[in-house]
Amino acid sequence: MTAHRTVRLVLSLLAGLLLAGTVATTAQAEDGYRFWGYYQFTGGQWAFSQKGADAVVPADGAVEGWRYAVGGAKPRVPRAAGDFQAICGSTPAETGKKRVALVIDPGTTADALSGETPGPATGTCVVTDEKATGAKILAAVGPVRIEKGLTCGIDGYPAKGCGDPVKNIKVPATDEPVTLQIKPAVGSSARPSPAASSSSEDDGGAPWTGIIIAAVVVVVLAGGGLALSRRRSSQ
Repeated sequence: MTAHRTVRLVLSLLAGLLLAGTVATTAQAEDGYRFWGYYQFTGGQWAFSQKGADAVVPADGAVEGWRYAVGGAKPRVPRAAGDFQAICGSTPAETGKKRVALVIDPGTTADALSGETPGPATGTCVVTDEKATGAKILAAVGPVRIEKGLTCGIDGYPAKGCGDPVKNIKVPATDEPVTLQIKPAVGSSARPSPAASSSSEDDGGAPWTGIIIAAVVVVVLAGGGLALSRRRSSQ
């Protein structure tokens, strides 16, 4: 079995154990991995995805989540709740498309590789086609580094490494909640309303037309007045 298959198998088994709740936590040190975990927000809480992002097709109104962390027996979910309204509430629905709220949490400094600094947790509303997979939704917000079938980096973080094993990990009992930094929606074709566009066009065109007409009238009247004045002078 190749090394990358071994990593994928271990991560898959770990995810299955977390979902099944069959791993008993002890005070003993454990080994784990540093990786991006993929989650869905359902029933008011995050759940580790049982499938890869390229095999999941989120529905309209779904909330997807990614969290970078050192993980072992305890799941390391995104530190902010998946609030669809907060992320996508101001983005209008579009016919033939779906809105999916995407939460990306780069984790803490303790989770980071040496020399790497995690950015803030963000929430982005992704407007995309109805058949878009979780992988396509993630790729809509920034570059994704894929190595040997694993999601290794999101929007440049981390710059290196992928599912690396970590010895004697120390996972906190709880993660301090964070407030999402809401980013502009992506994929939306929303434009200013026709009324606003029309008004803008009128402001840019109609006044100049009126000024030109007025100038012509002034010139004509001035010319007529000058002609009349000369005519009276000659009488």
